Amino acid sequence: MSTKRKADDVSTPVATTSSATPPPDLSPAHKKRKPNDDNGDDKNPPNTPSATLDYPSLSRVTSKSVPFQQPTQLLSFSYDENHEMEFTDSALRYYVEPPLNASLKYGYNHWKRKADTRGRLDSLLHAVSRVKKQGGGPVGEIGLVTWRGIITKILTAPYEEREGWDMNVMYVKGTLYLEEHLSDERLHEKNNMDEKHRQQTYYGYAFESYCTSDKPVRGQTDACHPIGWGGDVDTNVQWCSVVRTKLGDTRMVLGGEVDCVRGKYTGQTDTFVELKTSLTIRGPPDAARFEKKLLKFYFQSFLLGVPEIVVGFRTPSGQLTTTQTFKTIQLPRLVRGKPGAWDPQLCLEWGHSFLSFLKGELGNWKAHDETVPVWRVRFVPRKGVSVEILDQAGVEDVVGGEDRVGFLPKWFWDELEESSITGNEPHIPQTPRQDGPHRETGKPTPAVGHAGWVL
Repeated sequence: MSTKRKADDVSTPVATTSSATPPPDLSPAHKKRKPNDDNGDDKNPPNTPSATLDYPSLSRVTSKSVPFQQPTQLLSFSYDENHEMEFTDSALRYYVEPPLNASLKYGYNHWKRKADTRGRLDSLLHAVSRVKKQGGGPVGEIGLVTWRGIITKILTAPYEEREGWDMNVMYVKGTLYLEEHLSDERLHEKNNMDEKHRQQTYYGYAFESYCTSDKPVRGQTDACHPIGWGGDVDTNVQWCSVVRTKLGDTRMVLGGEVDCVRGKYTGQTDTFVELKTSLTIRGPPDAARFEKKLLKFYFQSFLLGVPEIVVGFRTPSGQLTTTQTFKTIQLPRLVRGKPGAWDPQLCLEWGHSFLSFLKGELGNWKAHDETVPVWRVRFVPRKGVSVEILDQAGVEDVVGGEDRVGFLPKWFWDELEESSITGNEPHIPQTPRQDGPHRETGKPTPAVGHAGWVL
């Protein structure tokens, strides 16, 4: 059995947090608009920033609590060895205890690594389409559709000190669609990492192989492999969950990979487990770096409703020394009150402000022809974000010669157009109907009662 894991293992030290940026203000002064052309035309010049928004100050106390609804799973799906999507749970894995002192270098030469590509939404949109067709009744329009990793990067952007990134946005019939924009140069870098970085990335994948099984109880390991080895790593194979949730007043449908479940898969998120690796903590500097990493650990799990995170601590040479389990909801308490501590409420408040800003800017844009606009949002570390509308060349680059309207696949665009004609707007069901666990069918699963996450 092949196993797959996300590249979460990062051992690079993090710099000291800066707090020089002023807090965001949704008044016009901080939603800075570029001046229009001298002729007074209200059309934004192509590929020039139309507005910017500053990150909040990290030193200020959050002024309000932005509600975040506990995620409820709509359905799950798998990718097979060819990275073909299927509505089954064939790629579902179960958590098992890994052997201590395991070598995370093992199997490196047999690693089947899927090449990085543009972060398309196609699989998630297939899931959204399936849920709409099988749903049990509308509860309101979908305000946002994207992958979990995109929202993680948005929410944690105020604390990002090094790496900027770009995002493509379409705003169609009241719904934001977000995909990460990867230039050809960036894709080349990701697919041609140096040997050291590649090996450190593999450590995380190997950790998952030791931690997972295709059955709730691990069977006997083949004699030709080390004890506990769960199978050679194949990054084409993934198991994904699609959830509905809500940040402030924005209803969201998010999709993301889930590493495994503990014990029994219930058809909901309550037994999900996230697997991570990190360098062994040898002193206060290592502890401080690990606590900074917990910010992304937290939101990656929080956004999909994953209740626990298992971290494998390793030596620089890739030997597993120990494991520790963390309850996702308790991570903020581990850093609260410490110098440079991150604040999840600040992230949620920023995310709510950013989405309100984005919907306001895109919603106020007036089309001068029938062209479907595609926007580019640029996240600049320690500063903020800028928004621009792409010109025709920019849109064509996003389309990439594929059958798309903007970055949305044509088949999905046609469904949106048809829903406008028939009056069936894109809604998500209040209670997706399913009689039991859906390991074989991948059908929508029942909702659970909740009052929102408590931080």
